[in-house]
Amino acid sequence: MKEFIEFIAKQLVDNPDKVSVEETTPDENTIELNLKVDKSDIGKVIGKQGNTVNAMRTLLLAVGGKEHRRATLQILGGLPASGGTTANKSSFSKATEDK
Repeated sequence: MKEFIEFIAKQLVDNPDKVSVEETTPDENTIELNLKVDKSDIGKVIGKQGNTVNAMRTLLLAVGGKEHRRATLQILGGLPASGGTTANKSSFSKATEDK
């Protein structure tokens, strides 16, 4: 499944050399795939209204079902080294004041 998702993603992006997939198995019936792409390519992988990534997840579910395993797909791109994002309090306050 890892190679399948990696192949699809590399066909969609402008920087295929920056595509990587990490596979984890929290339990024997579950596979979690984390797709990492360049920040500039994240929109290409997600697609309009999430249609592309939803199609990838549907295909992944079909392949996983055939193997009697549950599969999930997360898209990671342009994230800080900590693996998460932080909101700047002042920018949040300003955005809410404008309304």
